[in-house]
Amino acid sequence: MSRAGNEAGPASVDEPARPAAREVPSPSPAGDAAAAARPLAAEAAHPPGPEPVDPRAEEAGYPESEEAGRRVSTLELFFDLVFVFTLTQLTVLLASDLSFATAARVALIFVVLFWMYGAYAYLTNQVPPDRPSRRILLLLGMGAFLVCALAIPRAFDDGGVVFGLGFLAVVLVHSALYTRGHGRDVVWYAVPNSLAALAVTAAGLFDDLRADGLWLLALVLQFVTPFFAEHGPRRRGGREAAALRSQLGALDPAHFVERHGLLLIVAFGESVIAIGIGIGNRPLTEDLFVGAFLALALAGALWWTYFVRDEHGAEAAFTATPPDRRWRLAMNAYYYAFLPMLLGIAYCAAGVKKTLGHLTEHLHTGPALALAGGVALFLAGDVAFRSVLRLWPVTFRAVAVPVAAATALLGVQLSAVAELLALVAVLVVMLGAEARWSPCRPASRPGGGPSAGSGTVSVG
Repeated sequence: MSRAGNEAGPASVDEPARPAAREVPSPSPAGDAAAAARPLAAEAAHPPGPEPVDPRAEEAGYPESEEAGRRVSTLELFFDLVFVFTLTQLTVLLASDLSFATAARVALIFVVLFWMYGAYAYLTNQVPPDRPSRRILLLLGMGAFLVCALAIPRAFDDGGVVFGLGFLAVVLVHSALYTRGHGRDVVWYAVPNSLAALAVTAAGLFDDLRADGLWLLALVLQFVTPFFAEHGPRRRGGREAAALRSQLGALDPAHFVERHGLLLIVAFGESVIAIGIGIGNRPLTEDLFVGAFLALALAGALWWTYFVRDEHGAEAAFTATPPDRRWRLAMNAYYYAFLPMLLGIAYCAAGVKKTLGHLTEHLHTGPALALAGGVALFLAGDVAFRSVLRLWPVTFRAVAVPVAAATALLGVQLSAVAELLALVAVLVVMLGAEARWSPCRPASRPGGGPSAGSGTVSVG
């Protein structure tokens, strides 16, 4: 999926751009007199019959229910680059201490941060940064995320308060931007999100189990926020639940899917950088190049797993889902399922950093588990992602999850090269078997019910 670099968007989220007038050929074969009358008003420009169908939706077997969406702007991509720096910092934190305790804290920090990234991705889908005031606020949000990223290595130490204050700024900027699209309904997001940020800030004052408890409290507050968002405005304003869900689900499918795909590709780029960091100043030997190419092949296979089969099918599934169901679908697919995918990339990158300097040696349990566990976690998230969106098949990927995790034994018992080779082989066999024995098949629409027409979901 290509990304356009333009910053322009519709003048208002409530007033989408109108299509330009088109010329309609004259029904008469006589030519000249009719040709002079061809330019018509926009209201008369549409010929009778169905509207043209977007080729992406047609290939996927879903009808094009709305106009083609806008693309991700360069400012949004810039925002994603800053956010992925938090993932890089988490990789550094994990690589410095490959233990279960550190892995759990890395997961906790990222779950809390990714909640607010998702909030910004949702926000800019409905309130595009197409005017100076919005761009300035988004840049401030980037600065707040940068503060969080810089404080990550000491988030459970003396940098906890700094991290919490940066996170509070992330929440406040988001709340200010959110008023542009949802007005006073922002309170149902701003209050629980702000309380979660205050809990994280308070956690920085402690260095024992109380800190972990406050982080978990922040997590609970984030997870109940969707409940308040869906039911709070209804109780206060007497609005129908269906109308509220439609408002929350008023997402641009093309933009939303592309935004998260770009986040994933930037995360893959960070995993490639881990190859260079893992090599460091070591001599450029043949073994080192073999390990580097295997690590790149591993990242490439993970890229193939999502981008070749998943992304286009996901956009078609979102397009076919009614707005009142689209919000929940976005939460399940691009928050809950995306979390293990991104965490898997971080864990895998930490494993690569620790293995490239010891390719022919037996690995310690930590690096071996980080490498194999990261791939298995990514695949598990992808299985959940495809299941939520009903992008079949998932069988081969589900089988590959425990097989990938088991390759850690090869790293411990044999060498890092053996584990890397096995992981690449698992992914290649999985993708090859899927392409050979599981061609695209008809699928149900994510909201329930059969897909329209006789097409299939195009995920190949």
